[in-house]
Amino acid sequence: MAAVASPALGQRIDNRVAVFAALDKVTARISRLEIPLNESVKFGSLRLTPRVCYSRPATEQPKTSTFLEVEETLLSGEEKRLFTGWMFAESPGLNAVEHPVFDVWLTDCKDPLRAVPQTAAAGASGQNKASGSLAAPAASSEDVPRRRVRR
Repeated sequence: MAAVASPALGQRIDNRVAVFAALDKVTARISRLEIPLNESVKFGSLRLTPRVCYSRPATEQPKTSTFLEVEETLLSGEEKRLFTGWMFAESPGLNAVEHPVFDVWLTDCKDPLRAVPQTAAAGASGQNKASGSLAAPAASSEDVPRRRVRR
């Protein structure tokens, strides 16, 4: 069986909004936080500021990541940096915010900067839009390289 050349996969999608789940361990309440990039949101004594949020098209393996800065407002009023780094939605325990009262983890990214094609091959192959199919169009006999096999 011959392999058909396809466009490179793993295209990263830049998004405008990072979506987090935040747990208050005292009240056991989980909140959903949708934070636009480069804007800060307070959750308890924490201030969360996502800088970038990347995801992949729905047709590929999920890989959602964000670069996040977390500061804590102390009782004295000064701010202390708790976390600066990458968070991954698929591995919430890998780089977690360590705090005795609050847990924060990335769940998703929203609002892509550019339109995302339904399939990686849809744009290059001229897929029939009326069919609404998510599968790549069947290759014609001219597209598939053929080899002779002696038996």
